[in-house]
Amino acid sequence: MSVFGLKEEEQNDEVACYHMARYISSNEAAWRILNFFAHERHLTVVHLAIHLDNNHRVYFSAETARERVSVLRPTTLSAFFELCRGDEFASTRLFPQVPNYYTWDMSKKKWKRRVQGRFVVGHSEIRRPDALGRVYTLHPNDVECYFLWMLLHTVRGPRSLLVLLAVNETLCET
Repeated sequence: MSVFGLKEEEQNDEVACYHMARYISSNEAAWRILNFFAHERHLTVVHLAIHLDNNHRVYFSAETARERVSVLRPTTLSAFFELCRGDEFASTRLFPQVPNYYTWDMSKKKWKRRVQGRFVVGHSEIRRPDALGRVYTLHPNDVECYFLWMLLHTVRGPRSLLVLLAVNETLCET
């Protein structure tokens, strides 16, 4: 909407000026008519690392180089494999679904069950808030990692990278 006018006296009605200058696009109008949340929605998004065995991304300085190389810290992926070995519920989930039910503890570098959110039907001890897991995207030219990415979106509850490399009980090299 656009309004143009000429007046001799200056009118200082801020509310009227706001309403006259406000623009609502068709997208915003549809969201408001359908009662969707347009603002004040803050979802937790957890970025999930993906890497081949012993190909962790490592950040170091000159002082911490020896320590970082000698002890590889767990990543979200390696901790997911460990979680699937010890938690029956986690072994029924895909890698991108883990942040829906577990939180990533940065200090301990491990997954722990969520304590907030709605209870999951059939599992009285498991909660699910509004959280999303996002696996870093990979280019198909990085063939090994790309197919690992695809497997992690298909195979439920893998206990290790070797489980993903096994086809009909035959261990494949790639």
